[in-house]
Amino acid sequence: MTENPAATEESAAALRSRIDTLRPHTARIWNYWLGGGDYYEVDRLAGDRIRELHPAIGEYARADRLFLGRAVRHLVADAGIRQFLDIGTGLPTADNTHEVAQRLAPDARIVYVDNDPLVLAHARALLTSSPEGRTDHLDEDLRNVDSILERAADTLDFTRPVALMLLGVVIFIGDDEDPYAMVRRLMDALPAGSHLVLSHTITSPALSEVDQAVRFWNERGIPALTQRTPEAVARFFDGLELLEPGVVSCSRWRPEPADAGEPQEVAMYGGVGRKG
Repeated sequence: MTENPAATEESAAALRSRIDTLRPHTARIWNYWLGGGDYYEVDRLAGDRIRELHPAIGEYARADRLFLGRAVRHLVADAGIRQFLDIGTGLPTADNTHEVAQRLAPDARIVYVDNDPLVLAHARALLTSSPEGRTDHLDEDLRNVDSILERAADTLDFTRPVALMLLGVVIFIGDDEDPYAMVRRLMDALPAGSHLVLSHTITSPALSEVDQAVRFWNERGIPALTQRTPEAVARFFDGLELLEPGVVSCSRWRPEPADAGEPQEVAMYGGVGRKG
């Protein structure tokens, strides 16, 4: 089907009108830390200040991206997954979910979900698909579970296993909104053999500089963050078969020979769980 150029331009203009360039935004700062170029001066300044408060913060972004790649490769090569629902996509960088999956399985189908207008504008231009597979992008918030599932069904077959990717996104859902129920509702809609891949920044008494950086962010940036302990992060996998080595520092989840040296512990924890 051929897109209407006028409608496409109108849609792009509507997205641009939603971009807030006066306040730092987490997706743009994450892109800055990963070495991308899709950020504004306000994001660079905030990112540098956060890095002053916690110098290792840039490693979180890299560890999370490498964790994504290892998890997707496992799901495609070892678990036979060919469908991915990636919520909280973030700005496109290297080795996005569809790139990793379609290298191994060109027929893989991926639905990206995000409600950040800059993310959506870039996603439509850069997150393309292999000829054999399919990639789609939804302008939705994680809180809109029913709408996400209804719209994703246009691309994904929910009678076959799906990998639900929630990397660094449930941290934006406050405890008063019950993020556990949101994740549970999403997984309940998926068939046996589906997987949950989730990562989350952690808090602990030994990480006071992380909490200080989060306080700085919540006073100035959008959206607000909710820190959780490793035990609270592990609760998202309740009812699932948690794959080894469990919920651990993303850098320590099945490191590969190409990962140089001993994995550095980071306060970004992740895990993969299978629905039986």
